[in-house]
Amino acid sequence: MIKIAIQKSGRLTDDTITMLTDCGIKVKQVNSTLRLIVQGFDAEVLFLRDDDIPQYVEDGIADIGIVGENIMLDKGKNITLIKRLGYSKCRLSIAVPKATNYTDNSWLQGKKIATSYVKIVQDYLAMQNINAEIHEISGSVEIAPSLGLADAIVDIVSSGSTLLSNGLKEVEPILQSEAVMIGNKHLSETNKGILQKLLFRIDAVLTARTKKYVLLNAPNNTVAAIVNILPGMKSPTVLPLAISGWSSIHTVIDETDFWNIIDQLKTLGAEGILVVPIEKMIL
Repeated sequence: MIKIAIQKSGRLTDDTITMLTDCGIKVKQVNSTLRLIVQGFDAEVLFLRDDDIPQYVEDGIADIGIVGENIMLDKGKNITLIKRLGYSKCRLSIAVPKATNYTDNSWLQGKKIATSYVKIVQDYLAMQNINAEIHEISGSVEIAPSLGLADAIVDIVSSGSTLLSNGLKEVEPILQSEAVMIGNKHLSETNKGILQKLLFRIDAVLTARTKKYVLLNAPNNTVAAIVNILPGMKSPTVLPLAISGWSSIHTVIDETDFWNIIDQLKTLGAEGILVVPIEKMIL
């Protein structure tokens, strides 16, 4: 049985539980639950503080964990990055009071910076040859400038609304972050096999999230042109319709290409275009 550590509550929790559920791993979180043997997979889930997950994974108490990349880098534990998961994206950014005339990061020279991510900020300052004083704050970093504790902060930013409400502005991102899977470096052979099964399921779910299944009808004289612009896992499927002179075409489209391709299809006479979400996609 493989032990999976996930965040007990916070930014990643709901997205992680949704992903596991889509993988057929039923995780039902209860407020007082710290350990749960799940249904649908040979695994146990540990609900932990996100800051603690890298240490638990390094120590082997958990075999794998799902955390923000920012936490993984800041803790600096002896663990393995297994997979970037592509959800819960955010950035770690420098923010200063709105009235500050910030031109570039040289402004930080000799300043006081409040942050919860000391290692990341130290590494960034060293790389940029900037000497600044770092104040470690575990929470409510945004209020540090207004209290006179710091000239700037470095913190996680999603929408930026929290910064604005505290009289701050984002001036420079220093790290792009997303959910990642981390692992203990000494997994047993049995758990390596279980991990591969889990990664297979995750790949099928994450691939499907970026794709759409498209079905359309088109006159036969434009089928070749339509097939030429359509992507597919190998090639689009073309089937004759009961109506003479028409065919049905089926394919998979990347969501980022969707609207451009749909416009081209309509120009080529495509009709009855259906766009269907894909639940799982196995390549």
